[in-house]
Amino acid sequence: MSIGLKIFNEMNINVLTIFPEIFEALNQGLVGQSIKKGNVSINCFDIRKNSVNKHNQVDSKPYGGGEGMLMMAEPLSRTLNEINSKDRGKVINFSPQGNKLNQSKVEELSKNKSITFVCGRYEGIDQRFIDKYVDEEISLGDFILSGGEMAALTAIDSIIRVLPGTLGNSNSVSKDTFSNGLLKGHSYTRPENFENMLVPSVLLSGDHKKINAWKEENSLIQTYLRRPELLNDVKLTNNQKKLLEELLTKDIL
Repeated sequence: MSIGLKIFNEMNINVLTIFPEIFEALNQGLVGQSIKKGNVSINCFDIRKNSVNKHNQVDSKPYGGGEGMLMMAEPLSRTLNEINSKDRGKVINFSPQGNKLNQSKVEELSKNKSITFVCGRYEGIDQRFIDKYVDEEISLGDFILSGGEMAALTAIDSIIRVLPGTLGNSNSVSKDTFSNGLLKGHSYTRPENFENMLVPSVLLSGDHKKINAWKEENSLIQTYLRRPELLNDVKLTNNQKKLLEELLTKDIL
C-alpha cells in the first residue's frame, strides 16, 4: 500500500522504508511547496507490511555469522513489486560501496521521470535483492548512518530543489555552490555594519561588472583555500585561469 504525500504527474519518487513517517518532513519548506504545486510526488511504501510473519519480521541473522542483522530479500521484493514496473524508474540503494552523491549526480537523477529509493537498515540488505533489483548504489560519504532514510531525504531534497519551478529565481540553481564545480564564496546582507565588520564596499557600489568580478575572484579563493581538490576536476575559463595565476603570483592566497 502506498502512503503517498500527494500524487501528481511530473516527477514520481518512490521510497521503500520501515519508517514512512520520517518522510512527512518533506511537506515543509520549498520541497513541500513543490509537492503542493504538483512538480513531484513522493510515495512511501512500508516494508513491514510485507513482513514474513505475524511479528512483522523483515530482518534475520546473516548466513556464515557476523554482526547484527540483515534485511531479508523477500519483504523488499514484495514491496517493490507493489509499484508498477513502469512507475519504478531507476532503483537506487544507499550503500557505502556506492558512488558518492554530488551535484552532477543530483542533476542527472532529476531528469528521471521516476526514481525508487531503497532505505536499508541494520547491517545492510541481502545481496540477492541488490543483484536482481537495484540499478545503482549511491553513498553520501565515508560515514555510517543508522538507515537509508536520512540519505534518501537528503537526495530527495537535492533533486527537488533543481526541478523547474521549485525555486522562485531560476538563476539560484545555476549559481549554487558546486553548480560550476566551485564553491560559491562569501555572501552578505543587511546591516552594512555588523559588530564593526563591514560588507565589502564593491558589493555596495552598484557596479555589476565589478561585483561579478569580485564574486568570481572570491569563489576561486574560497575553493583554493577550502577545497583545492575541486580545481582538478573543473574546466576553468581562460579568465579564471588568469585570475588564479594572478592570485597565486601576488601571494594573496
